[in-house]
Amino acid sequence: MKLLLNSLLLICFVFVGNAQKKDAITILGKDNFAEAIKDNNIQLLDVRTPKEYAEGHIADAKLLNYFEKDAFRKYAGKLDKDEPVYLYCRSGNRSQKAAKILVDMGFTEIYDLEGGYMNWSE
Repeated sequence: MKLLLNSLLLICFVFVGNAQKKDAITILGKDNFAEAIKDNNIQLLDVRTPKEYAEGHIADAKLLNYFEKDAFRKYAGKLDKDEPVYLYCRSGNRSQKAAKILVDMGFTEIYDLEGGYMNWSE
C-alpha cells in the first residue's frame, strides 16, 4: 500500500512539474512579440548561429548560440530570472528547446517568437 501511494505521489509531481514548464513558456505571434519588445530594458535573445545572426537579426537582440551549450548556460545564468526573457531562432525549433533549458534553470516567464526570424522578416 505504501509503495502504491509513493508511486502515485511521484506521478503527480511529474505532471505538476511538466505543467509548470508549459505555463512558463508563451508563444507569441509576430505582432504581439513586436509590441512586447518595444521596451529597451528587456532580455532579448537570438539563439541562432553567428552566421545566421550576421545575416540579419532583431534590433538589440543578444546572440546566444543554442548549439554552444556551455556558453548558452553560462550566459543565461547571468540573466535576471525575475524578468521576462524573449527569444527566437530561425523557425521556432531551437528557441523552443532553449526555452525549456531556461525553465530548467529557474526562469518563469519566457516568450518565444512563433515561426522565428523567418516569420519576423516576412
